[in-house]
Amino acid sequence: MRRDEGILGRLWIWAVWALVGFFILNLLAMIASVVVNSFGTRWFNTWLPPGYTIRWYAQAWDEFQLPDILLVTFQVVGAVVIVSGLIGVPAAYAMARRDFPGKRAVMLLFLLPMLVPPITYGIPLATVLYQAGLAGTIWGVILANLVPTIPFVILIMIPFVEQIDPRVEAAARVFGAGLRQLFVRVLVPLLAPGILAALLLVLVRTIAMFELTFLTAGPTSQTLVVALYYAVFAAGVRPGQSIDAMAVVYMLTTLAWLLLALRFVNPAQIVTRAKT
Repeated sequence: MRRDEGILGRLWIWAVWALVGFFILNLLAMIASVVVNSFGTRWFNTWLPPGYTIRWYAQAWDEFQLPDILLVTFQVVGAVVIVSGLIGVPAAYAMARRDFPGKRAVMLLFLLPMLVPPITYGIPLATVLYQAGLAGTIWGVILANLVPTIPFVILIMIPFVEQIDPRVEAAARVFGAGLRQLFVRVLVPLLAPGILAALLLVLVRTIAMFELTFLTAGPTSQTLVVALYYAVFAAGVRPGQSIDAMAVVYMLTTLAWLLLALRFVNPAQIVTRAKT
């Protein structure tokens, strides 16, 4: 009986690994097809294009105004990451250390922007921003993206704050540390892995956020993901290779942000720190 259970267990493990491998293989094949097509002169019924060129990247660079779009993307992502950290970390500390009436209701409100699809609250949010004259500008895009990211940072940081022994803070106060010194010199170094993890996730989330950015962006405040959407669905005929070239630029931009962030964040340390 145990032998049969052992065989079934191994078969189940092999089946899971086979499914994971099949998924990864298909994902890599899709990415490879986009990359190859972005360099191909043409590609129809052959395994590989008959020739390669980089003119599609030059065409996408000029036609879609990629320098301006990349600059706007960096500005939006950078502003959202910084503001989310400056607001979310102190708010997470307050939520973790203070009890007050309605605390559970506030926590539920923090969860709503992540549980509800962005398009659901994005339309009324965009309406308010348009009435305030902010939609269509880069400030409107930043404000719209802050709605889900600040609660996201708060919910991630609360467990990191709770794992810090309150006696550490009490000892710092005994030695004369004020609230600002306590936060900057004691809490921030201890919370650094959690802060970096939260901001890394905010970075990835903001780059990929389409709905809120699409609803609030104007001609001069489009991020790369919105510009890619317009490149695909806007009126007119465009070569598929130039659109794939823009998609490759989008992938490389996201990868560059991740590699830069991972120079300062070790995922293994984040998981270990969160479990302690």
